[in-house]
Amino acid sequence: MKKVIAWIASLAMCATALTAPVQQIVTSIPANAESNYNYAEALQKSLFFYEVQQAGELPDWNEVSWRDDSMLTDEVAGGWFDAGDHFKFALTNAYTAAIMAWGVIEYKDALKKAGLYEKYLNNLQWGLDYVAGCDRGDAVVGTIGDGFDHQWWGSAEVYMRKYELTSGETARPFDLITSTSTVSQMAAAMAAGSIVFKEENPTLAESYLKHAKSLFELADTTRSNDDQGVQKQYYPQTDYFDDLFYAANWLYRATQDNAYLEKCDEYIPNLATESQSTERKYTWGFCWDDALQGAALLYYENTGKEEWKTQIEHHLQYWIDGYGGKQVAYTPDGLAWLMEWGALRHVTTTAWLAKLASDVAFKDDTAKAEKYNNWAKQQLDYCFGDNDLNLCYVQGMGENNPKTFHHRTASGIHDDHWQSLGLSEEDAQGWQTEYAHTLYGALEGGPSKDGTFTDEVGQYQYTEVAIDYNAGYTALLCAMIDDEGGTPLADFPPTETPKWNEFEVSAVIQQNQASYTQIQLWAMNHTAWPARVVKDLSYNYYFDVSEVLEAGLSVDDIKVSIGYDQHAGDEGKLTASAPIKYEGDSTGNTYYVKISFNDGSVVMPTGQSEHRSEAQIRIAVADTAPAGAWNPENDYSYQGLQEGGQDLLKSPEAVTPYITMYDGDTLIWGTEPDGTTPSDVTPSSTEPKTDPTTEPQEEPAPSGDTGIYGDADNDGDVDIVDVLALNQYLLGVGDIKSEKNADVDENTILNDTDAMNILKSLVKLVTLPVKAS
Repeated sequence: MKKVIAWIASLAMCATALTAPVQQIVTSIPANAESNYNYAEALQKSLFFYEVQQAGELPDWNEVSWRDDSMLTDEVAGGWFDAGDHFKFALTNAYTAAIMAWGVIEYKDALKKAGLYEKYLNNLQWGLDYVAGCDRGDAVVGTIGDGFDHQWWGSAEVYMRKYELTSGETARPFDLITSTSTVSQMAAAMAAGSIVFKEENPTLAESYLKHAKSLFELADTTRSNDDQGVQKQYYPQTDYFDDLFYAANWLYRATQDNAYLEKCDEYIPNLATESQSTERKYTWGFCWDDALQGAALLYYENTGKEEWKTQIEHHLQYWIDGYGGKQVAYTPDGLAWLMEWGALRHVTTTAWLAKLASDVAFKDDTAKAEKYNNWAKQQLDYCFGDNDLNLCYVQGMGENNPKTFHHRTASGIHDDHWQSLGLSEEDAQGWQTEYAHTLYGALEGGPSKDGTFTDEVGQYQYTEVAIDYNAGYTALLCAMIDDEGGTPLADFPPTETPKWNEFEVSAVIQQNQASYTQIQLWAMNHTAWPARVVKDLSYNYYFDVSEVLEAGLSVDDIKVSIGYDQHAGDEGKLTASAPIKYEGDSTGNTYYVKISFNDGSVVMPTGQSEHRSEAQIRIAVADTAPAGAWNPENDYSYQGLQEGGQDLLKSPEAVTPYITMYDGDTLIWGTEPDGTTPSDVTPSSTEPKTDPTTEPQEEPAPSGDTGIYGDADNDGDVDIVDVLALNQYLLGVGDIKSEKNADVDENTILNDTDAMNILKSLVKLVTLPVKAS
């Protein structure tokens, strides 16, 4: 709901701005000195951020080493994920692509000089192609995704596996809409894109222009924002004449057809005015729901009409030192601050207009051009660290970035406890705290009105990142390179290496008797470089058979059984091999058992219960075997193991490299008895590429215990239904499917304490299991 809150807040703040007097703030704008920042590096990294946001099958030129294909069954392929979630909106893809196109149209030579032109065009085309794909003639694909995108935290690469298990669907939902604002923004993007690619790729440019014309016709005919679909929950749109005005100006610029200027003349009387005034609106800022000021600058470029130059000047004055009794607020350290949601997004987009206006509308007015240029640079440099906190709000730039940012895939989270990101180990209570990746180039939301910044992943208004946040910022950097120059980094981007073990095995000794050893273990998938699932997953437990042979027994007398299997009732069920001779041992006495998943993708970095699979493995000889026939002390996989339960099992002390894990035949974790360790591995499987026409398959009914603490009804999930079922069972008026799952304090007694602890786990007050006091 954060976008809705932002929209409501924007209306409230508009009302305040209309009645408030000009704030007496001295906005000191120094002369344009030599820059302390490498703007070409900043643009290079902003483009990297857009590559992070790519959905679908990634292109060869994508340089993000920790990303891989995702969302391969979406109704429209490709596109950019909207923010730190996995929604795709036609509106924000179009808004972003149009502004990026504007940047290259105006400052193409600067991009070429910096060596970023080709990379810029590649990224721009990625967004434009998605917008074109959303055009269905009499409607457009508005949103791909649903509420699950905000409920679940995890990486895009494993999203569909989790989504299929949760919903039973193999493709994400989408909607068809006709909202004039959205369709107009799409038309604008297509028209701008046709200009960019007119010389580089005439066929592509012609295709974009065809889309632009048909989309504009649909928007102009519809003239209604009633049909916004799912998008309305996140990006609710109000007036639409500003968007039509914006699109018509882009169509004129692309075609030089005066019919589009005539359309502009038709829209102008319907454009918003200041409250209780006939003066055209100059407050607020250019964004996805208010295209007026961007359209005004375009219209001036297209017509040269002085009244629109005045319109631009009034808007910039409102932002810089006030006009008409109204002025944007300023933080104590000099940031022009419009609102708490995306403060830096708004100011950098306005700075883009200021820079372009100084080059277009005010190029013959030295004083104004210098003023607007200097203000734009000052505001941009604030983002890079020229502020009282010395904080660079662009991730991966400078020496001092916020420690948190709101982004699922870049976090590399595997346990869904995203609230723990950035916390101390003590405060996180054992959950993941470290981000897997550096989100180079992402512009965060920014500070409060008082200049303070709350560096917490859950404080979206501060730590949010999004494609529309970077849009005006990216175009602004094109202009800054034109003025200031700069050089991209030669060694960027770096190839990331894992910060933690992507696969692990933890084990403890559960029982150790004269004739057998029983091991409790977790096989874990914490992949994030990239995140992935492995279907052909197995692990080996090694043991020495010397004492078995010395007792007159054979290897065939050794039996392996699985006492507990978390996935016994589903497609991931474990099977154990008979003892297999390990060829890497010169004595010939080392054997192993291979524990194989029927489908190893049940172990995946998607949540508390999925990132590891629990099992209890018993290796035994007959109870009647001679004394001393079984002794685990010389077993390779037994070394270092301690006796204990769940508390020890989830501790770092239980991690063992002597139980090895495999993707097919490839070693991915541990050290084999001959010293072999994993080398660089190309995963044998990632997210399955499902045919979008495949009918969803029915999930098999669970059988046996799921092995998930709190899952009293044994359906594979822990929710309020489990609490109700357990309470009814304790009252004698109902039944539960799994007493083992319900016994969350592991004291073999079911009571209201178990029910209360399950309830507490749902609101993150405790983590199951809870040790009995």
